[in-house]
Amino acid sequence: MRRQVQLVLLCEDQQQEAFLRRFFTSIGWKARQLRVKRSPLGKGSAEQFVREQFPKEIEAYRRNRNRVSCELIAMLDGDADGVDARLTALDKACNQASVPPRDNTDRVAVFVPTWNIETWVAYLNGETVDEEKKNYPRLRRERDCRSQVDSLVEMCREGRLREPSPPSLRSACQEYRTRISRPA
Repeated sequence: MRRQVQLVLLCEDQQQEAFLRRFFTSIGWKARQLRVKRSPLGKGSAEQFVREQFPKEIEAYRRNRNRVSCELIAMLDGDADGVDARLTALDKACNQASVPPRDNTDRVAVFVPTWNIETWVAYLNGETVDEEKKNYPRLRRERDCRSQVDSLVEMCREGRLREPSPPSLRSACQEYRTRISRPA
C-alpha cells in the first residue's frame, strides 16, 4: 500500500523539521501524512536549497492537487533579509524555473522566522524577542522544542499570539490561516 502524503514540509535543517513535525502532528496531522524534504548537511547553503527546491515542489503540488489533497509548507530563515525579501526570492526562483509563482488559490504557505527558528523558540519560551538580534541560543537537541511548539499550538487554538509577538511569526500564522486546511 502506498503512503498517502498530504503535507510536504520543505525546510533548511533538522531544527526546522522537528519544529514543523511537532506543530503539525500536534494540531492533528498524522505523521504518515507528512513528507519532509530537508537540506542535506554540509552540502552548501540551506536557504539556497529551499529556494531551488521550491519551484520543483510547487510544480509537484500542482500536478498532484487534482488527484490527492495535498499542501506545501516551505520554511527558510529570514536572516538579515526578513520575510518580504525571502518571499520575493522564492517568486524569482519560480520565474527563473518557468514555474508560475504561488497565487491565492495555491495551498502553499511560506514560514520565514527572522533571524532563524531560535528567535521563535525564545519567544515561545516567554521571552520578548527582537528580530534585529540574531544570536538566540540553539537547543541542545532538535526535539527539545516540544514545549515551545506546544505553547504555539495553544496560542493557535486561542486564536492569538502573546504580545509583543515577532512580526515573522505573525506572518507565518497568517499564512497558515489563509493557505492551509485543517487535517483530515
